Amino acid sequence: MDSRDKPVRLWKSFSYALTGIKTALWLERNMRIHLIASIFVIGCSLYFSISKFEWLFVIVAIGGIFSLELINTAIERVVDMITDKYHPLAKQAKDLAAGAVFIYAVTAVVIGIFIFLPHVLRWL
Repeated sequence: MDSRDKPVRLWKSFSYALTGIKTALWLERNMRIHLIASIFVIGCSLYFSISKFEWLFVIVAIGGIFSLELINTAIERVVDMITDKYHPLAKQAKDLAAGAVFIYAVTAVVIGIFIFLPHVLRWL
């Protein structure tokens, strides 16, 4: 393999990742909900001029929820591809992946409460 091929392969891997993100945003309702919530949170972060430290938590919460939602969607697709019949293990795989997203979403909400509640209370 020629070392000149590496940048092309790297760019292709980025384009595949971006295609996956676009596909999920287009086809998955929950991804669109997370996107809208993220835009709202970023707007609140700018409005309240949160600290750099608070921004780190906001970025990790947003990035984490998108990442887990993409993994959940991938698991659902693979399970659906393998079988179109009900199987308890297929259901468990989907439920476990959805549970991971739910736990992280609750965690992100708790992070949001810790960060934004003091700002909102001062604002009121």
